[in-house]
Amino acid sequence: MSIQVISVSHKNAPLRIRELFAFTEDQQKHMMEAVTQHIETPECVVLSTCNRTEMYVYADSDRSSRVFGIMEDILLKEAGASDEDVGDYFLFYNGRRAIDHLFSVATGLDSMVVGEDQILGQVKTAHKMARSLGTTGVYLNTFFRDAVTAAKKVKTKTDLSKTSVSTATLAVKIAEEELGSLKDKKVMIIGATGRIGGIVLMNIQSLGQAEIYVTTRNNKIIRTKHGDSDFITIDYDDRYDYLDDMDVVISATASPHYTLSYIKMKNAMVTPRKRVFVDLAVPMDIDARIQNLEGTSYYNIDDFTRIAEENNTKKKMEARAAYGILEEYELQFEQWMVFQQSLPIMRKARDNFMKVAEEKGEQKAFDHLFFWVRENNNPDDLEVFFRCLNH
Repeated sequence: MSIQVISVSHKNAPLRIRELFAFTEDQQKHMMEAVTQHIETPECVVLSTCNRTEMYVYADSDRSSRVFGIMEDILLKEAGASDEDVGDYFLFYNGRRAIDHLFSVATGLDSMVVGEDQILGQVKTAHKMARSLGTTGVYLNTFFRDAVTAAKKVKTKTDLSKTSVSTATLAVKIAEEELGSLKDKKVMIIGATGRIGGIVLMNIQSLGQAEIYVTTRNNKIIRTKHGDSDFITIDYDDRYDYLDDMDVVISATASPHYTLSYIKMKNAMVTPRKRVFVDLAVPMDIDARIQNLEGTSYYNIDDFTRIAEENNTKKKMEARAAYGILEEYELQFEQWMVFQQSLPIMRKARDNFMKVAEEKGEQKAFDHLFFWVRENNNPDDLEVFFRCLNH
């Protein structure tokens, strides 16, 4: 009985593979329900972000290969992919490694950009969805709660997230690098009502330099903590009409289709100027062929590696401190899980002790218990047992 994880992430899977596993909320729910229909896997949480898709399972079976097979089959079926095509990109974690993995993920230590804040909210959302669906129980509920608690402790006790850098902030930085500055530049944001697009909007607002255009559907009102008076709202269907005037276009939607197609962009942009397109979506929002047009720079989620590496180097010291905090919380969770799994054994031992104590007295009951411990454990385990009693 253990926690097991199957993962497709930025660590070893390129964007074209991650796109296959960019599941909608309905797909995530369908997978969790499918997994928990198996007797071996009564608890399941699916985490799906732009850089990773992971399935967490509490397994009642000791046959890890059987459990991983169930998880893999369901992931492949939902993605419409085959093991031959994508099997090499799966990462598997079991037991202690699975525990360490979630704690690292929630803290941002496993992110492309070390210490990024967004992943903690995404972990909490995934757990909340699973709870509302009824696919979690005592083990994964405690597991995810402890991981979130540990991540919050790291956030308050280290500087890992103090100068938070995320893909959203990198998008703004990369646009500034390309153009020298965003002062007096025109920036279009597609998907500002979403989590990542909203962060992009607030980051550019905080600079107070650019003329911001934000697309919206059905006249949806967009507000941020910086207000709504410093950006212009345009209808999503009119986005191509404004494209020729834009210096920067950033798209971050959950759409399964392009928000900007190559031919329409090419026809819309008639004025020569240097332009930057940044695609923060998985699957991709912007047709990558746009980079073939003169004066146009294009970046997608995989192109942030260089800036991410610079950020990660600066945060190595803080990461070491974070791992020290996580070790303490992981140990506490492992102790809890062993104790929880051992409750039936403890009840049986207690009942036997009470029976012997009733018949022969407490002294005999203790003698009987210690004799049973001696006869059923090897010397190393006995040393550990008695060392614990002596503390």
